[in-house]
Amino acid sequence: MKNLKNWIFMVVLIFTSISALSQNQITGSVFDGGLNSALPGASIVVKGTTNGTSSDLNGKFNISTAANSGQLEISFIGYTTKTISFTITAGKTLDLGKVVLSEEDGNLLGDIVIMGVADVAKDRKTPVAVSTIKAAEIQQKLGSQEFPEILNTTPSVFATKGGGGYGDSKINIRGFDQKNIAVMVNGMPINDMEGGSVYWSNWSGLADVTSAMQVQRGLGSSKLAISSVGGTINILTRTADAKEGAILSAGVGNNDYFKALASYSTGLLENGLSASVLLSQTMGDGYVDGTKFEGTNYYFGLGYRTKDDRHNFQFTFTGATQWHDQRSTNSSINDYLQYGLDGEPNRKYNADSGYLNGKEFSWKRNYYHKPVASFNWDFKINDIMKLSSVFYGSWGRGGGTGAIGQINKVSGERSATFRDANGNVRFDDIVAWNQGGHVADFGADKVMTNGKNFNSATNGLSRRSNINSHDWYGAVINLNTKISNTLTWDIGLDARTYKGYHYQILTDLLGADGFEDKSNKNYPGSTYVYQTYNAKPSFNPFESMSGREKIGYDNDGEVNWIGGFTQLEYSKDNLTAFIQGALSNQSFRRLDYFSYNQANPNPKDPNYITDWKDIVGGNVKGGVNYNINQFHNVFANAGYYSRQPYMNGGVYLNNKNDINPDLKNEKIIGFEAGYGLRTSKFNANVNLYRTTWKDRILRTKATFKDREDDKKEIFGFANMYGVEQVHMGAELDFVYYATDWATITGSFSYGDWKYKGNVTATYLDEQDNKAILGDDGNPLKNTLYLDGVKVGEAPQTSMNIGAVIKVVKGLSVDGNFRYNDRFYANINPENFSKEDHKGSLKLPAFGLLDAGVSYKMEVGNAKQNALSFRFNVNNVLDKVYISESRTNNVTLTGDEFAALKDKSGDPSGQNKTFKGDYNAYLADGFYNGVDKTNEVYFGVGRTWNFTMRFEF
Repeated sequence: MKNLKNWIFMVVLIFTSISALSQNQITGSVFDGGLNSALPGASIVVKGTTNGTSSDLNGKFNISTAANSGQLEISFIGYTTKTISFTITAGKTLDLGKVVLSEEDGNLLGDIVIMGVADVAKDRKTPVAVSTIKAAEIQQKLGSQEFPEILNTTPSVFATKGGGGYGDSKINIRGFDQKNIAVMVNGMPINDMEGGSVYWSNWSGLADVTSAMQVQRGLGSSKLAISSVGGTINILTRTADAKEGAILSAGVGNNDYFKALASYSTGLLENGLSASVLLSQTMGDGYVDGTKFEGTNYYFGLGYRTKDDRHNFQFTFTGATQWHDQRSTNSSINDYLQYGLDGEPNRKYNADSGYLNGKEFSWKRNYYHKPVASFNWDFKINDIMKLSSVFYGSWGRGGGTGAIGQINKVSGERSATFRDANGNVRFDDIVAWNQGGHVADFGADKVMTNGKNFNSATNGLSRRSNINSHDWYGAVINLNTKISNTLTWDIGLDARTYKGYHYQILTDLLGADGFEDKSNKNYPGSTYVYQTYNAKPSFNPFESMSGREKIGYDNDGEVNWIGGFTQLEYSKDNLTAFIQGALSNQSFRRLDYFSYNQANPNPKDPNYITDWKDIVGGNVKGGVNYNINQFHNVFANAGYYSRQPYMNGGVYLNNKNDINPDLKNEKIIGFEAGYGLRTSKFNANVNLYRTTWKDRILRTKATFKDREDDKKEIFGFANMYGVEQVHMGAELDFVYYATDWATITGSFSYGDWKYKGNVTATYLDEQDNKAILGDDGNPLKNTLYLDGVKVGEAPQTSMNIGAVIKVVKGLSVDGNFRYNDRFYANINPENFSKEDHKGSLKLPAFGLLDAGVSYKMEVGNAKQNALSFRFNVNNVLDKVYISESRTNNVTLTGDEFAALKDKSGDPSGQNKTFKGDYNAYLADGFYNGVDKTNEVYFGVGRTWNFTMRFEF
């Protein structure tokens, strides 16, 4: 009996061993098809069994199966499940290679193809704080919002509509405005080369062609020596070899919003060619009164990929002609209340708008056309070396309008004299006055000039346009070499040349016969201008600007940039580290055709053109990421920037060719550390940061009496070097895949952004740059008491919670609530010249709820087409809130009020005059805790939009 048991045990053991030996192995790697990054925690299951595994931190998996054939189901929440059939010889290993999963909603405008010069951060590898938004989310949730507003759920990011005009939005990251945020499109820097700004209206069609947008907070991973003080926004657009298909889309919304879009892509053809086109039209009345707009966006892409895959060429040409009326005047809270109802402010009030001959007309209009052409070339030289290049050019044409002149010493844009009982600008009355008619409350009638009704700087109101056009060419070239299995080296070149054209023209004389201009030094006395120009963009991107009749000013700014960069990256097992550096030289030159005599036969003034001014800057930064295991990773980075001053307000003084004698680079030092958690259900990131910004150039101005002639005034300025800001904070963001049908997202950020130290500088004479002396013979100085003053313009505390619920197949609902607090006014440091100031004005906290519904159904015989519907509601609860304040009038205590009672002037630095008793001041002088004299913008109320899209 014992022997029988032994025999049975031996047989079982043999069969078990044979079974184990005959197990087949299947391996592979799971990747996100959008950003080409690994997907750790993906589920891999043999279909019809419970046999499964998950991918590791590098997306790799290994699964054993006794079956010689079958199917693998590879899935990840939020991505389309992929089923792969397999056939395998017994006891062998089958390598499936790279398995790519796509997001369930797909990318509306094609697959993401990242060309080599775009520095895109990779999860659990690149040691920076990063958030990525795909096209699917942009095309769903953006709706009629401004393009940067899609980033509002990102930690430490705050975007607003500004005045409310189409494309007038602003964005702030970690307390830094968009002049200090590097914006890149496919690796091309697009910040204005003269002043660092980004004008989103110039990029009004960008949302239509974006495949993904990545925000790298802090110094970022870009190898260029760019202005990424607060962060970097990388925008990746579609390429010609997007997947084959066409899209028709139409949307409507509040205030007659309408948008139509059509696109088609051939996909990659057998001969390696590909092409893609897109055209869209957007128009509407705008939520704010008097902000009508219209824009046409176009995109054309042509690509070629060689059969051996060594060369990939992509040519794109995209742009948008747009015009939009604006609200640029920050009205006081009193004004909004005056034109509101039942004690509530009229959020739509626009002090720049009115009616002319029964039609809506505005002082303020922006119009622009900025096409961009780019040629990308990726060249795989060999197995270890790759050359990536982009060559680009842009041609901006357009400007912004406003009032010019006065009527009886009263300027046009901000005065209530020229507004009716409803707050509308009285353009018809202005026309009547300009034509010599009598308008009782305008004062004295118009003064004739040579028998004609000429407007001028002091005699009549016209509408002018400030032209800011440019020609811009550049190239970024990067050589990537794999030195060894662990080391990769990049070296490259960043070259740009830019010329800006700045002058004024007339767009409407408002009834006058012409305009008398005395600003052109080439002509003694006056010149008379009669020609007006249409305030709409030209479709011709190369439009000639010669021969125009100009007024006010006429100057060009030229900036050349040449830079080199390098990066060394180490990657082995769970450790990734990099160090990079960049050096750049900016050359500036200014040409002024009005302030210096250039007309014959008068002798030319050689000072009309400056010599080139060269300024060297650069950066060095490094970071390290360590993946503790497949769930946890930590990273840290640090960097130093020496940033050249901007041409406008830094290099040249007084809007003339006078070079600042005290030029100095700004210094930025940043430190950051972070932690990441990745599981199949829950992902989270925690970041800590500290950024210091030193040696900003801040100029203050003042007027003084001449010591030798008290009837003569001296105009002086002081360069306030040493102004320093310190921005510290913590950030958290997470996504929780609660179930197959529910996903929860959230973020939290807390900042401590403030000025550090006080600064003192000597006043210099504007004419000769010499020190201005006081009565005691000593130089006059100005001190700004900024130590501890809060940095404004963005909430320093923000929270966000959102959810997506899949109701049934194809139908989902989503909502998002964000709360903002510790929000301060946008202060002007020049106003803090008194030691007893009240600090920064704290604005009321506010919370906003957004919601949406999506439905997508597959149509066609093979279900290969899709019909989608999307309905968005922003600010669902119609919350009334202040989105920004340009003034800093802070509440006074009783003693402070008594000290100022019935006095004129501004002894406190708060720009106030008070009368009456203190209780009345508190009761009647405030709205939601904010002094009513503050000039603010209110945020947009409830808005909605509905979009229908057909993909085939």
